Amino acid sequence: MQRDGFSTRPPRPSRPAAPTLLYARPGIVVTGERFTVGRNSWRVAELTQLWATRGPHDRLAVRAVVVTAALIGAVGVLLGFTGGLQRLTASAYLILGVVGLLPLLLALIGDRWRPPAYELWGRYRGAEVLLFSSDDERQFGQVKRALQRAREGIRHGGWEEPLASVDPWRPNR
Repeated sequence: MQRDGFSTRPPRPSRPAAPTLLYARPGIVVTGERFTVGRNSWRVAELTQLWATRGPHDRLAVRAVVVTAALIGAVGVLLGFTGGLQRLTASAYLILGVVGLLPLLLALIGDRWRPPAYELWGRYRGAEVLLFSSDDERQFGQVKRALQRAREGIRHGGWEEPLASVDPWRPNR
């Protein structure tokens, strides 16, 4: 118990240090110890071999490209078998060439309209796990960097402030 002139107070119990918060947005929290996305949570120390990839292309865009390419191929085969290719004019060949580029155009528009998601994968207890996925490149980069910092903190022995844990050097005067 400490006694000063007016009151007696018990000493404060020491609390364990709160984990260092590296990133926090609704549904996503990265601390020095845990990585939480929605209802899933992983200990950072148990995450290994992190890698980033792009997810699959939009299914609707892929289907549109496949169907368009198949229809154009079918029209070309029909024209070839019926002898219609010999009767076409130069402008008709030009139009067929432009229409032949339609699947490529659809693929480019599909990737712009609904780009593949950014995905963060890693190994957790020996199994490959999709840790995080986002359409927003900026958010994905922030979460990825926060998780890398958390792993670096664990690798280098924690998040204690170096000067707070050691007496600073002072010259003798």
